[in-house]
Amino acid sequence: MKTKVTNFISRFWFKISFIVLGIASLTWFLIRVIPKPSRAQYPCMKAAFPIASSFVSYILGISVFALLIKKAKQRFMQSKYLIAAGFLLTGLLAGVWGLLHTDSKSFAGVQLSGPQPVNQPIGEGKGIFPGRVVWVHDTDATNENCSNSNNNYWYMSKNTNQTVVNNMLAASVQQLTGTTSNADAWDKIIRYYNQTHNRGDKGYTAGEKIVIKINLNGQNGGWPQDKNINTSPQICMAVLDHLVNVVGVAQSDISIGDPNINMNDDMFEMLDAQFPNVTYWGTRSGRSQVHKSAQPVLISSDGVNSDYLPQEYLDAAYMINIPVFKKHHRAGISICSKNHFGSITPFTSGAWHWHYSLPCPEATGEDANGLYGSYRCFVDIMGHKDLGGKTILYLVDGLWGSINWGHPPVKWAMTPFNKDYPNSLFVSLDPVAIESVCYDFLYEEFDENHPTEGVFVGDDKGPFPHFEGTDDFLHQSADPSNWPATIQYDPENDGTVLASMGTHEHWNNATEKKYTRNLSPDGKGIELFRANSLSVEKNIRKQAPVASSAYPNPARDYTNIHFTLVSPATVSLTISNLKGQVVYSASMGKLEPGEHLHNWNIAETGGNVSSGIYTYALRMESREGSFWVSNKLSVVK
Repeated sequence: MKTKVTNFISRFWFKISFIVLGIASLTWFLIRVIPKPSRAQYPCMKAAFPIASSFVSYILGISVFALLIKKAKQRFMQSKYLIAAGFLLTGLLAGVWGLLHTDSKSFAGVQLSGPQPVNQPIGEGKGIFPGRVVWVHDTDATNENCSNSNNNYWYMSKNTNQTVVNNMLAASVQQLTGTTSNADAWDKIIRYYNQTHNRGDKGYTAGEKIVIKINLNGQNGGWPQDKNINTSPQICMAVLDHLVNVVGVAQSDISIGDPNINMNDDMFEMLDAQFPNVTYWGTRSGRSQVHKSAQPVLISSDGVNSDYLPQEYLDAAYMINIPVFKKHHRAGISICSKNHFGSITPFTSGAWHWHYSLPCPEATGEDANGLYGSYRCFVDIMGHKDLGGKTILYLVDGLWGSINWGHPPVKWAMTPFNKDYPNSLFVSLDPVAIESVCYDFLYEEFDENHPTEGVFVGDDKGPFPHFEGTDDFLHQSADPSNWPATIQYDPENDGTVLASMGTHEHWNNATEKKYTRNLSPDGKGIELFRANSLSVEKNIRKQAPVASSAYPNPARDYTNIHFTLVSPATVSLTISNLKGQVVYSASMGKLEPGEHLHNWNIAETGGNVSSGIYTYALRMESREGSFWVSNKLSVVK
């Protein structure tokens, strides 16, 4: 009874407040904008307009409803029942429309953050080069003409170039570590982790397990699910290749996926064809479900929550975190820390019980929890020994980018993307720095003036990175002096309180994108390092085949693949369809310099080869590193 009374009073005062605010906002908007229309761009007018327009919609809807109900009553009295029914139905629709447009989402108290203080670093930079975030941007990574519909989706090989992605990853890890080969880069990455986690000065040891947390939440988005962004299979392929063929990790010691979501067939078949002994998380054929830890091991530092984690996390020596580059309607941004909501949810009904700690808990467009210095669960996640505490590499997939948790990729207007997809990778050993950099990009692109996102709507659209409090967890992760007075972050509840986990600051401006370590050798914050994948590609071309071709092409029953090596190398071949599914593979062993030929007997391959376009990729492993070369092949039957 008490709840009903409370709800009635709440609704009553909501309507009164709405009418009063609506009249005031409409009056203020008309007085200010009619004499000078340019004032519509003022921040105060942008705040008043949604309330005023919602009020007008409400008045129109209710007025039309009243008029049509009166007309219906008159026609009913005249025995014109069909016309009366038409007026009644139309009136009801108008009334419902008017009521729906008075939802609190339409005029929620959106509090957008003001200008960010620039180049004021806090915290302690982490990494071989402290605070370094490597950014690789290559417009050849994706197909800007991808329709993302009708079997022409973003993740397919014809739309995401595997060779370019391989080069981007190589450039990322090499320039993150100051090395010139993938093998040296990974040795430094793992050795740095072990040195800073009291594990000694050692690289990878055979038998140590690695888990790779990716983001597949797009599979929970709208239909068709193929259009929604997830971690790109091409990035997963490149990382697996590095771990298996460069670091020397046994496939059986690697697990990859999003624990709460089944890896879909397209991605699974692409990866499993080349790495069949890797564990892929999911529920369908060939995939495995994660197991729940014996006890809750993630304890929120405010004492509200305790959750289980996958036992696979606890058993692993290392973790790699590969989120997607996107904003979020509750958290403001969704990068590495937010990616771990998928680590919690296999054993709960969702991550709803953690939303209270985000800036916009109800996703209504009202950042009700935007006060800086509030409890932030992402600090616990970043510092937990089996989550951020086991992460050896943070790799943000910015090849396509998106606008929310389960939505399609979008093109970006800001420089240097210039109305193309982001075509980017961000890599770091500093968990705070990489989220800070991604925040600055998202903050710049998706503001209140964005043509599709700059609207004050709750669940799907809005300038979410501009919500007050979005970067509060970064302030707290960088410097414990920013913690709430009543909170000591201890996510294992074992008495070990967290220290600074990295460095946070905002760049000087969106054109130069410079942080303190870019501006001065004495800088104490972030260094945004613009990696050049072309330099890696040139090095690859020096060691890779000087020529490769297939004849006949188009092919019917067979084709011969010719290539030339300039140095000894171990060579393998994969042939894939446009979905990225491998239809043929062969290992040729170690070959000497010179010309070589491999025959593909299409007729004997089986029924999985039909007429169409295929990609053949040659992979070479030599003492100089790992190299790829690929080309197109037509099959006609």
